[in-house]
Amino acid sequence: MSKKDYYQILGVDKKASSDDVKKAFFKIASKHHPDKGGDEAKFKEASEAYSTLSDDKKRREYDMYGQTFTGGGQQQSQGQGFGGFNMNDFQNVEFDFGDIGDMFGFNDMFGNGFAKREKRGRDISIEIEATFKESIFGTERNVLLNKVSKCSTCNGAGGEASKGKVKCDRCNGNGKVSEARRTLMGVMQTVRECEYCDGVGQVYKDKCITCKGNGVMSSRQEIKVVVPAGMNSGEMIRMSQMGEAVKGGTSGDLYVKVRIAENKDWERVGNDLIYKQNIKLTDAILGADYSISALDGDVAINIPAGSNTGDILRIKSRGVPYNYARNRGDILVKINVALPKKLDKEMKKIMESLRDLGL
Repeated sequence: MSKKDYYQILGVDKKASSDDVKKAFFKIASKHHPDKGGDEAKFKEASEAYSTLSDDKKRREYDMYGQTFTGGGQQQSQGQGFGGFNMNDFQNVEFDFGDIGDMFGFNDMFGNGFAKREKRGRDISIEIEATFKESIFGTERNVLLNKVSKCSTCNGAGGEASKGKVKCDRCNGNGKVSEARRTLMGVMQTVRECEYCDGVGQVYKDKCITCKGNGVMSSRQEIKVVVPAGMNSGEMIRMSQMGEAVKGGTSGDLYVKVRIAENKDWERVGNDLIYKQNIKLTDAILGADYSISALDGDVAINIPAGSNTGDILRIKSRGVPYNYARNRGDILVKINVALPKKLDKEMKKIMESLRDLGL
């Protein structure tokens, strides 16, 4: 009867699931593998424990009797390990334990294979600047980008369609290629899509002379960017499939960050525009008509008699467009009464008279 506690060796509970056992073993294996300068004895011990606990039948026998009777157990594990795992197979094998997070997933070892993912080109991010007025009412920009684009000659196909196709010699027309990898679990066979024919099994008889059969190539392209009305500084415009192209897949996206230049006369608060209007003291007292240069034309305003600094006049529906430009915010005119800094004798006399009158 085995005296070793396999659960204790792997550091798991007796109720541990198969996935828990698997993760525990690879955590120990990554630390103690001999080729990585680890403790070979602990590595073998963990391999022995895993060979039993990873097999449902052996695990049941071990739980009941403390040993297994179906070809497992301590007797068979010497130098052999789990599932045909032989330490001698790893004398000249280099393992990569760099991505510990992926190690516990081990999709290509324990999963049902990789799910086929659609190829997608790289996204591109750029930044443009717009004036304050352009951000309110919208504008357009033409930008030049150096990026990987579909070949204009073959439209991304990589060959001349009129000449027909032939069987891909890389995958022998299967569209898939097999790849053997030596891993901790032994030699693993994986199947992946043939990159040469993009999984079709055929390639064009004559490659495109422009892109050399790649379907894509680096080029300089002019792209029109539409800046919608009402944008705020720092907002992004996403242009679908205007990023870099990839053969046999979908192009990435282009992200345009818009930086809005400041305006010394105007300020934006939500969908309203703030404008500061300086008026004379006499106009504040008696009232007057003014005209302000709004972003989309002049606007006449009436300063009521008795206006004070800080008073606000509202001009409806002349602010920032919103709701797809069907509505607009307001213009808020902040009044600032400009007091004279110097008075001549006549002005001073008049002001003194006003003070005598209680004004």
